[in-house]
Amino acid sequence: MAKSIGGMKRPAQITLPPLVDFDADGLEPGHDYDATFFADRDFSGQDAADARFMECRLERCCLEGLSLKRARVVDCQVADPYGASVDLADSTWRDSQIGGGRLGAMTAPGATWTGIHLRGIKLGFVNLAGARLEDVLFEECEIGGLDARAAQLHSVAFVGCSVAELNVAEATLAKVDLSGAKLKTLVGVESIRGAMISHDQMVDLAPLFAAQLGVKVLPE
Repeated sequence: MAKSIGGMKRPAQITLPPLVDFDADGLEPGHDYDATFFADRDFSGQDAADARFMECRLERCCLEGLSLKRARVVDCQVADPYGASVDLADSTWRDSQIGGGRLGAMTAPGATWTGIHLRGIKLGFVNLAGARLEDVLFEECEIGGLDARAAQLHSVAFVGCSVAELNVAEATLAKVDLSGAKLKTLVGVESIRGAMISHDQMVDLAPLFAAQLGVKVLPE
């Protein structure tokens, strides 16, 4: 295991068993997919709600309009996904990795992520409102907006990331390392307790902290 980041351990590399190529016409809701390899498939507009994915790999798949509501994803690898939007509402992800690719919107309110590593993916907007994240690493990701309102974040770290807007209003944070993220806008500064930030971030966010405390900063 690599060194810790902000108090959390870097997720271990997943080793998958021999995989069987996916040969069906499309995904099905409530279906179990075990040790399956999905490559260069177009899942646009398909419904895989309540499906279960165990030790699978998805590679260069189009997720445009795909519904994975309440799906369970365990010990899986997702490489270079693309599409304007994917619905992950109330889904459960554990010990899985997402790397590369680009998604316009990842909608995952109420989701549960445990032991998840996202690396090098470009995300226009991520909705994690009311979600629960533990031992989650965002590494070298480019994120337009991250909505974590009323979410529970424990041992979450950002390394080499850019986040245009982070919303943590009414969220609960513990061991959340924001020091490795370039933040342009932070919403919900009153909920930042439990986070770690860099000195430069502290300087940048000082006006927000002052406004929250009701402190008027006079010009020089």
